[in-house]
Amino acid sequence: MSAVQKRSGLDPVLIEVVGSAFSTIVEEMSETLVKAAYSPNIKERRDCTASFFDAAGQAIAQDEGGSPLHLGSLMGIVEALRARYPLEQIQPGDIFIGNDPYTGGGSHLPDIVLAAPIFVDGELSAWAATLAHHADFGDRGHAHIFQEAIRIPPVHLVKAGVRQEELLQLILLNCQIPEERIADLRAQEAALRVAVTRYEELCARYGVETVRAIGDELLDYTERRTRAAIAEFPDGEYTFEDKFDAPELDDELTLKVRIVVSGEEMLFDFAGNPPQVRASVNVVWTGLYAAVYYTIKTLIDPDIAPNAGLYRPVTIEAPEGSIINCSAPAAVNGRSETCQRIVDLIQGALAPAVPERVTGASNGANTGVHFSGHDAVRGRDFVYLETIGGGSGARFNKDGLDGVQVHMTNTSNLPVESLESEYPLMVEAYELIEDSGGTGEHRGGMGIRRKIRVEAPDVHFWLDTSRQKSQPWGVFGGGDGDSAHCELSEDTRPIDHGYTVMQPGQWASIETAGAGGYGDPSKRSEERIARDLRDGRISDETAQSYNNS
Repeated sequence: MSAVQKRSGLDPVLIEVVGSAFSTIVEEMSETLVKAAYSPNIKERRDCTASFFDAAGQAIAQDEGGSPLHLGSLMGIVEALRARYPLEQIQPGDIFIGNDPYTGGGSHLPDIVLAAPIFVDGELSAWAATLAHHADFGDRGHAHIFQEAIRIPPVHLVKAGVRQEELLQLILLNCQIPEERIADLRAQEAALRVAVTRYEELCARYGVETVRAIGDELLDYTERRTRAAIAEFPDGEYTFEDKFDAPELDDELTLKVRIVVSGEEMLFDFAGNPPQVRASVNVVWTGLYAAVYYTIKTLIDPDIAPNAGLYRPVTIEAPEGSIINCSAPAAVNGRSETCQRIVDLIQGALAPAVPERVTGASNGANTGVHFSGHDAVRGRDFVYLETIGGGSGARFNKDGLDGVQVHMTNTSNLPVESLESEYPLMVEAYELIEDSGGTGEHRGGMGIRRKIRVEAPDVHFWLDTSRQKSQPWGVFGGGDGDSAHCELSEDTRPIDHGYTVMQPGQWASIETAGAGGYGDPSKRSEERIARDLRDGRISDETAQSYNNS
């Protein structure tokens, strides 16, 4: 008898089969959502995530194409629903909606979550949830949460199969592009129906008690693997700090972390971080937890299943009212910039402990560009959102990747053809930036330049980024990556705290940061330097600096 059979009495082959079925369910949910969605941000950029939970709200599976940061909103809403509604008020055919970071378990307001309870034989057995970033709320302020979008506590959107039309109309009235919102919400509902059907089929085949028990065993298995991986880290206390900037902030802030590794457990202490700010870059606890859990998974064992068993050996402490654990009514729309930097903090702190598992600092941002206004040619309002990738940090044995989404984000780019057909905008340049990756035995990844010209009057432009005042650092002798920049046409009104208004013919050229290198540049081979020079990744000057190092 195997160890798994001794512990749980379950056939390990059956555990693998049902566990794979859980993963398949969330992948099918995700594909259904993308294919049924209407807005470019979801159907093209795949800014959405699907998850599956047990009856107690513990995460069982999340789709591989989803965003790690979305875990914050998803893990929060089921907990919020269980606290808000007695079990007798939750029925088959219900669908709940929510987005609020302070009452609904969300992490920022554009991420709207729909969740459905799944009943088998009259008993609540599981939850399915879909999150979609509704790129709707342009031209908003970010001094506090009330400016950023409509706040939705976790409430019934569908009650026992009956849509709550008055609530839906209230939500749509507060949206700038309601025809996109209703279509995308219906796509989320379709994905939930897929999950309900597939889970019922799974239980019919193997029995609901067996399926539940396997869910519990998968959580325990992930916990065992996580503890075993943490035990490989040297015990000790590790600290790190880094500079953080954003267009909304007048000054750089210093972010810091203290990590204690003790046996099979880890403590993440964020004491001493700045108080929350009157800007959008604050993070609620769900976002903080998602960033920590993501980073742990990448450092200890990337193959560990992303379920709640991962959380058990981990303790997170952060003072309430700080920028990384804010309190109402702090604004949070740009929380992804700060979450990206939380990943860098943890990587930097643990570099001495596990040098072959960390990377140089990646681009350190989730560079968001927002163009909104009225499109007279198409006869409609528009909101265009893009999060532009950048460099990823070099590793102990490989160069960093060029022009990619890193860490907490996982969206595709919006193809130029789609952008220009949907919006009164033209892309004049889309390219990697020479010399933006840090030097090293292994080179840091390159940033991206995307130059966009507007073709409509009074287009509101909002820039949400970081690393404009600091550089992504290299490790173990690797050089720093280049900073982020935004250049405007000469006649464009300057950006003020991330915001300006543009007129036809004016353009913005957004340059994202590169990433840090890894290791002594003098150890980089002549062949690789020549290849980088030939491919346009580095200049003659940088190639010469390698030779002189």
